[in-house]
Amino acid sequence: MPLSTLQILSAKRDGQELSAEEIEWLVNQHVAGEVTDYQMAAFTMAVFINGMTAAEIAALTNAKLQSGRIMEWPAGLPVVDKHSTGGIGDKVSLLLAPMLAVCGMRVPMISGRGLGPTGGTLDKLEAIPGYRTDLTIEEIQKVVAEVGCCITGASSEIAPADKKLYALRDVTATVPSVALITASIMSKKLSEGLDALVLDVKVGSGAFMKTLEKARELADSLVRTGERLNVTTRAVLTDMNQPLGRLIGNAVEVDETIAALEGLGPADLMECTYALGEELLVSTGISHDFAAARKRLEQTITSGDALARFDAMVRAQGGDLSAPRPRGEPIPVLAESSGYVAAVDTEALGWAVIELGGGRMVLTDKLDFSVGLEMLVRVGDPIEAGQPWITVFESVSDTRTKKGRAIVKDAITISKKPAAPLPIIIERRDINTPAEN
Repeated sequence: MPLSTLQILSAKRDGQELSAEEIEWLVNQHVAGEVTDYQMAAFTMAVFINGMTAAEIAALTNAKLQSGRIMEWPAGLPVVDKHSTGGIGDKVSLLLAPMLAVCGMRVPMISGRGLGPTGGTLDKLEAIPGYRTDLTIEEIQKVVAEVGCCITGASSEIAPADKKLYALRDVTATVPSVALITASIMSKKLSEGLDALVLDVKVGSGAFMKTLEKARELADSLVRTGERLNVTTRAVLTDMNQPLGRLIGNAVEVDETIAALEGLGPADLMECTYALGEELLVSTGISHDFAAARKRLEQTITSGDALARFDAMVRAQGGDLSAPRPRGEPIPVLAESSGYVAAVDTEALGWAVIELGGGRMVLTDKLDFSVGLEMLVRVGDPIEAGQPWITVFESVSDTRTKKGRAIVKDAITISKKPAAPLPIIIERRDINTPAEN
């Protein structure tokens, strides 16, 4: 028999480890309305302060997972997915889902909207006229059966306990908890009925995790939780000290996705996409090593099959890639001194897109899909005073647009000494990676 709510809260407050049964009972009672929001707020604060063991995190994830429906698939092709912890210019999901489908995988990708300065996959896809991001579970299964992949939002049937708990985290300043982040991400991803999952854990100025230490902590927590719940799970730590690719925004990132699928993708974007895809091809046994996996992924681009599959997915979800997508007026921002690009305030660029109207200040904000940014330089590049280093795509000239341009103006650091280029792949982690490494 579970303890009372007060006993469970007191135990967690005092740093005691809760059993899986106690955590499951607490989550179920919260969903049922028997445990109040203020009691669960106390629980989230206790977790934030004291943390959770790997067993507790897995139990919390599983309790959230079991609060909703879990997709079921007929035997056959492996069911896989990828998740990113969020970055600026990150359109890897749009590329990778069709590439994996061409490689013989089923990809029922549940994605989200923009959170703070990081762009949202669903917001980008909705820049495609007609594209639906509100598929039911049955519609997801139908599209995946027909096309091999889909990208949609989470329905109310998916992990409803997480939706309730996340709302409390948002107003109790407990969002940064690694334990709570892990349970939130994994409860939604594992609802897809996966065989394998790869996590893209971003590190740097434009990432949620600013330091390598914190990124490793989150990556290891995600990997341990997936493995405890019988899903082969890998993590790749990738750099977010500058935007991924050249274009940042909604419609412009769809444009860059199509260019990449045509074989014209920026090197950093393609390297990140291939690295994540390699993990899934190897962990499911489709490829025997990373080199073979890379070759297979590259062939999906050179053959044109990945682009055709992306178009098929878009059409299956009501969208039309051939319909015009808006792009605002291009305004160049000029470097004020000569030297070398030493650093980019990547997070500031995300906030600039929001100021331009491409992201939300509040949940009800309507997005302007036409606005965005184009990076013209990378860290390590030489630059001359008066040289354009970024282009701002503006749709209107008002106070928000001027503020967005002002944020961009201050987002580059130029030094007199050469700066080393930044590698996109920092390290790979799995269940056997030593925690201190």
